[in-house]
Amino acid sequence: MPEVIVTTREGEVHRLGIESGMTLMETIRSAGIDELVALCGGCCSCATCHVYVDPSFAGNISQMSEDESDLLDSSEHRTGTSRLSCQIELTAALDGLMATIAPED
Repeated sequence: MPEVIVTTREGEVHRLGIESGMTLMETIRSAGIDELVALCGGCCSCATCHVYVDPSFAGNISQMSEDESDLLDSSEHRTGTSRLSCQIELTAALDGLMATIAPED
């Protein structure tokens, strides 16, 4: 079964099964990892589902939209690998994707 590997802020590593059509945010929240707040529920209107994605997967995930980039600009923790997990739709092609939950703003 395809999976993603998510690291919490405390360094706990979770291997989570991928369900095609779900976003990374939904997958993390469904696993009970509550530190990913996701206040807007995946509408791309906040930045509380901010994660750092392993650079080796940059070419496999969808391009960042201007709205997503604007929201990430509001974070003092934005890096070159920052993404909103609600904007990453999971597919089997993302098997092994590694993401770390960003510090809370």
